[in-house]
Amino acid sequence: MAIRDIVKYGDPRLVARNEPLVAFDDPELPGLLRDLLDTCRAAPGLGLAAPQIGVNKRVAVVDLSVGTDPSQVIVLINPVVVDAAGLIRDEEGCLSFPDITELVERPERVTLEAFDEKGLRRTLDATDLLARAFCHEVDHLDGRLFIERMSSLKRGFVLRRVLKRQRQGAW
Repeated sequence: MAIRDIVKYGDPRLVARNEPLVAFDDPELPGLLRDLLDTCRAAPGLGLAAPQIGVNKRVAVVDLSVGTDPSQVIVLINPVVVDAAGLIRDEEGCLSFPDITELVERPERVTLEAFDEKGLRRTLDATDLLARAFCHEVDHLDGRLFIERMSSLKRGFVLRRVLKRQRQGAW
């Protein structure tokens, strides 16, 4: 079990370009996936993208069971949203913004294409919370943070909270 430090807002790795995974037989892939899951469960969170542990690869995991049901784990390698419909506004947080949640608008339904850990291409349809989790992790892999989906007023409020916590040494 390897629980890694979660990269927090302000670290350039969160917005850096993430390289697609091209070799599914890469001996480092199983360890990366294990570390993502272990770190996500320990946080606890619903999903985690590789850049959030400092690895700039297009790899993420989603687990709405938060570690209680291993069959719920979804591995996303090189994911792309191919269709989205509807909009829903709901509370959202991010492990790279600890203890901060805000209303964020996301598609209500998405279709995603991604590879699994064996290199098999999958088409995944999701609604509600799973659609939100998929979009959140794909945004991370695209170098986009959830605060970018907030109004400029809300984003400013959140960033002032982050700055205050940074000054207090609590970030």
